[in-house]
Amino acid sequence: MADNRPGDRSRGRREERRSIPTDRESPVGAPVIRGDESVTGTRAREAVQFDPDDPDSLADAAETVREFASGTTNDDHLYMLRGAAACAALVRGEGSYKAAAERAGGDATVSFIRKWARVHDLPRSVRKQVALGQIAPTAAKHIARVGGEARLLLAWATLDGDLTVREVRSVASAVNDETPIGRALADYDVRLGELELALSPKTYRDLRRRASIDGVDPGEIVSDALEEYFE
Repeated sequence: MADNRPGDRSRGRREERRSIPTDRESPVGAPVIRGDESVTGTRAREAVQFDPDDPDSLADAAETVREFASGTTNDDHLYMLRGAAACAALVRGEGSYKAAAERAGGDATVSFIRKWARVHDLPRSVRKQVALGQIAPTAAKHIARVGGEARLLLAWATLDGDLTVREVRSVASAVNDETPIGRALADYDVRLGELELALSPKTYRDLRRRASIDGVDPGEIVSDALEEYFE
């Protein structure tokens, strides 16, 4: 369901008061998602933390980045999150992308490390979907190129619109070229804010009844109720 009404003033004020994280809030290198058994199951025990302030841990990060860049190791989504964490920790520990690339060596270029370190900096809500395999790590690289609220909107549109990695890359580029994200998504027949919901029969009945009496689209009632819920 989608709410296509122009935002009114009260809604604008509520949104201004609401602070939604669009960047990572947990420490760099911490396996917040990789170490969560509810997300990764028994593989949570394999989660590695990279401490940019610990020389031994930084050496492990450099080795992980070098292996990750070589493409010769396991390339599943959880390993890629580990590689992203190593990239971010190495950059923090060495002080720059260039120094991190020099420390890692091998095929680890500045561009490679920058792209994956940005994936590690995505908010937890997005990284969780990567860990679950719902958002491809290669798509997450392009989502991470986008800043602010558009980053989250692109992440959820990737899920709801079933966008391919190529399409995510194209939308990210368009947004960075100052195209409104709604317009960029429309080029791929994705309507921003449109989400299919499964309701209980009773809730569905009451929603339809109220929408009919009030003469509004059901999406308006759902949107208003959720905005109040998230206050």
